[in-house]
Amino acid sequence: MQFGAQVSAYLTSWDDIRSVAQTMDAGNYDSIWFADHFVPPNRGKHLETREAFEAFALAAAVAACTHNLRIGHLVLGNTYRNPALAAKIAGSIDHISHGRFTLGIGASWFRREHDAYGWTFPNMRERQDRFEEACQMLRTIFHAQNNPVTFNGQYYSLDDAPLSPGAYHQPIPILVGGTGPKRTLRTLAMYGDIMNLDGWAGRGMSVELLKEKVDILHQHCEHIGRDPAEIKITALMPCLLTNDDQAARQWEEQIGPGTLNGPADKIIQRIAEFQHHGLQEIMFGRRGPNTPDYYQRLDNEIIAHFK
Repeated sequence: MQFGAQVSAYLTSWDDIRSVAQTMDAGNYDSIWFADHFVPPNRGKHLETREAFEAFALAAAVAACTHNLRIGHLVLGNTYRNPALAAKIAGSIDHISHGRFTLGIGASWFRREHDAYGWTFPNMRERQDRFEEACQMLRTIFHAQNNPVTFNGQYYSLDDAPLSPGAYHQPIPILVGGTGPKRTLRTLAMYGDIMNLDGWAGRGMSVELLKEKVDILHQHCEHIGRDPAEIKITALMPCLLTNDDQAARQWEEQIGPGTLNGPADKIIQRIAEFQHHGLQEIMFGRRGPNTPDYYQRLDNEIIAHFK
């Protein structure tokens, strides 16, 4: 089992983000992840002027001040950037990090930031169509080994375009955000390398939900003739490590059933259940300030148990 954490990019400072990243880099963590929004999402308009660090800039900065952690996003919004631009930035960060970058991308959902910055917010069907095409183009250019690529899609195109610098030593993996059964998991089966079950999405977190989504993914893989073993199974799991029973109950009421909450032994037991059913990596999520001590506690009391 591998472990990472989604570290907040909102209502925080770069110094605090760097401190958490370097604490994780010195410990047992395998990866660090950031969200991608241009205003703090769902926190109310009164907080829109507070910090929301741009996701690619943040990943590049963390790549330069760490040595071990894989770095990625949960997840980039496809509608914010042309995917060819996203590929170009990804290649640069993969070289800055010496091959530690993962491109995590989704179809986008937060209308407010599109309105704020003057970006078109297509309907759901078009966003899914654009997302599928973007993933196809990204996989094509990441696997081209720096050879120029021509791509002619409905929404995106490349004309003999090189990706240089491209991947540092192997194709940059693509994490497909979302687990919608008809479109998103099919897109993952066709073009992605990593599945991520999002515990912030409102359905909570359970082994049954994981199995449901993995079964659907495997059906798509069978239909297109892809080996499902090629796709890594991961989950973003909100986690509250606490010995306060009341705080743990409130956390579960707020986030959804089955979240990781409570003392270390309880959380370890739940993680072991997911591991038994094929989960390969957990990214811890939390609400609250970026404090290195909390991430160190997770390392000492939970992650170290599995190492």
